[in-house]
Amino acid sequence: MILLDGKKLSEEILDEIAKKVDKIKKNNKKVPHLAAILVGNDGASETYVASKVKNCEKVGFNSTFIRLDADVSEQKLLETIQDLNENSDIDGFIVQLPLPKHINESKITDAILPSKDVDGFHPTNVGYLALGNPKFVSATPNGVMEMLKRYDIDTEGKYCVVLGRSNIVGSPMAILMSKNTKPGNATVTVCHSKTRNLIEFTSKADILIVAIGKPEFITSNMVKEGAVIIDVGIHRVADASKKSGFKLVGDVKFDEVAPKSSYITPVPGGVGLMTICSLLQNTLKATENSF
Repeated sequence: MILLDGKKLSEEILDEIAKKVDKIKKNNKKVPHLAAILVGNDGASETYVASKVKNCEKVGFNSTFIRLDADVSEQKLLETIQDLNENSDIDGFIVQLPLPKHINESKITDAILPSKDVDGFHPTNVGYLALGNPKFVSATPNGVMEMLKRYDIDTEGKYCVVLGRSNIVGSPMAILMSKNTKPGNATVTVCHSKTRNLIEFTSKADILIVAIGKPEFITSNMVKEGAVIIDVGIHRVADASKKSGFKLVGDVKFDEVAPKSSYITPVPGGVGLMTICSLLQNTLKATENSF
């Protein structure tokens, strides 16, 4: 079993980005500028946005953090997005999800200028992805593809099961794995909460990508010997032995599944770190497109 080390890979990618930014600065070109909008005080979102800002500083990006109250009106959020759309100094920005229930997420996503949509969620960017001409690929699926590529994992002709069908992870992941690319060229099945006899699909998968949002859902009896396991999930579960009172786990029961796998991502230290790198890669791409 080989651990797919997101920490090691992310450090390599961040270093590559930092060198490109250093070259940009030496050539007196525009420094990439990423903005993030956070609505409310969700703990996981706070941590994620803070990590994005920290990594912006690490690679030499400029960053802007905009915090709005949880009861902010939808109209006010739309006006903030429009301000960023019109700000020529901002190359890309994200609106951290999830949003409060009184705000329509689709309306917010649609309001972001596609050329600044570094999360890759806008329908225009999703369409480009589906047609095989991606502009900005959703950060998490892109991070998974980068991981498969850098570990030189053979995906061609393999049977890949994607567990989860969200617009953020599952659906774009299935598209990417089926495209005529490397990595890619897999035969893909998408499973979800309504799939019957789920184990019949997961136990045959050469590559199992899990983004179902249920802690430690995948157990050893659900995977085949030698499978590649990509765990996208991350959850806080109570653990009295920890000082914090909780531990982080994924959608896969790691201790059970790892011995059967050929490659597996840990949680934490796996896909999550690659997601942030992909966001920065997209921002750099947005800046380069503006030259």
